[in-house]
Amino acid sequence: MLALDLVTAIRREIPGLGTKKLYLLLREPLQKSGITMGRDRLHELLREHRLLIRHKRSVPKTTHSNHLLRKYPNLIKQLPVLETEQVWVCDMTYIYVGFDFNYLSLITDAYSKKIIGYCLHQFLSTEGCLKALEMALATRSKQGSRLIHHSDRGVQYCSFEYVKKLKAADIAISMTDSGEAYENQIAERVNGILKHEFRLNQVFKTHMEALLAVEKGIRNYNTLRPHMSCSYLTPSQAHQVEEPLVKHWKSKSPVSGADVLS
Repeated sequence: MLALDLVTAIRREIPGLGTKKLYLLLREPLQKSGITMGRDRLHELLREHRLLIRHKRSVPKTTHSNHLLRKYPNLIKQLPVLETEQVWVCDMTYIYVGFDFNYLSLITDAYSKKIIGYCLHQFLSTEGCLKALEMALATRSKQGSRLIHHSDRGVQYCSFEYVKKLKAADIAISMTDSGEAYENQIAERVNGILKHEFRLNQVFKTHMEALLAVEKGIRNYNTLRPHMSCSYLTPSQAHQVEEPLVKHWKSKSPVSGADVLS
């Protein structure tokens, strides 16, 4: 069946993509082939062939905020995020490698949801965060505009080296008030998408194997996965358009215009 063949092809690049996004990507090629299929029918087809995605939750602690370094106030409460390079959201997550962990540092543009900086490091240290920041800084195109860097209160983001680099780039520093996940929803959601839809939650044999999977996952996330919060565009597309992005869901976050993504 053509629909199943197309699902297989898409899942080869985005293994954990759910029914809603699959339907969005399949609708046009199915219509061109004269096949009419609604989302409910697609869901039933996936269920019949045992292709529905089941998510499992496992969240080791990567944030250590019980330290004496300076913690900065939250600058993005109720802030309308209306353009790219207005707010960057940052977080770290674990990746299984053998019987140990590697740590993935991510920086995401809060408006376009594009991952603009990342580093997979073998240790839970500031070095990986700095490398992700350096990658993100190299993408900047609006040098004169105000940019806010928002993160949790982890020791890596409060470190002297990290804060120094942000200040040298004239970037305002914002942090969560308490470390709750809802205060950094976009970053947390990106972590979940990469792990569940792009299968970064599997156990890799080596650091290099994990790194290759991370690079592919982030590339496909940026260029292939449409977002309901970005006019159904991919993050790379959303990062380039000039017209305002349209959200296709109701916002519940305290950060207006940049709360969650789907």
